[in-house]
Amino acid sequence: MIWQNMDITRDLRANQKTQKPVTIWFTGLSGSGKSTLSNEIEKRLFAEGKHTMSLDGDNVRMGLNKNLGFKEQDRIENIRRVAEVCKLMNDAGLIVMTSFISPFRSDRLNSREIIGEGNFVEVYVSTPIDECEKRDVKGLYKKARAGEIPNFSGISSPYEEPQNPEITIDTTGKSIEEAADYVMEKIRPYL
Repeated sequence: MIWQNMDITRDLRANQKTQKPVTIWFTGLSGSGKSTLSNEIEKRLFAEGKHTMSLDGDNVRMGLNKNLGFKEQDRIENIRRVAEVCKLMNDAGLIVMTSFISPFRSDRLNSREIIGEGNFVEVYVSTPIDECEKRDVKGLYKKARAGEIPNFSGISSPYEEPQNPEITIDTTGKSIEEAADYVMEKIRPYL
């Protein structure tokens, strides 16, 4: 196969939208606040007139990745596909928010490589597991601890914390407004 070059480039699309296309990659345990925070950041950017798109782990698994399970190889492929979609959306000039546990450090590094250094902003939602379990509205931690959910990050499967994320936030004791204010301030230099 040979890559087909197009006349309308990423730079042209970004200039048309008057924004820098980046991927803001939220990672953390289930219940850490990734999806809520990602959604709030997208709403704020949209209100500023930015062209955005949000990809959430559950939503992507209901469509694009519905053929994948939760074994290690499937999880790796899930994140690889998401990174490829983010790259395409960035090429379209969009600012993309993702909310995926993305438990393996190597997968996040691979995603950064696919999307491109300088276009990937890792936000580690570092909320401790005990707080995540308190917020467990779906009962997933309880099921995982009972052995009913195999390969559950933080319980029966590892979650490898990011080593050098651009942004780290623990949402414990913070309102969504406080957490979003903090993240918005920190992402400004990347936009």
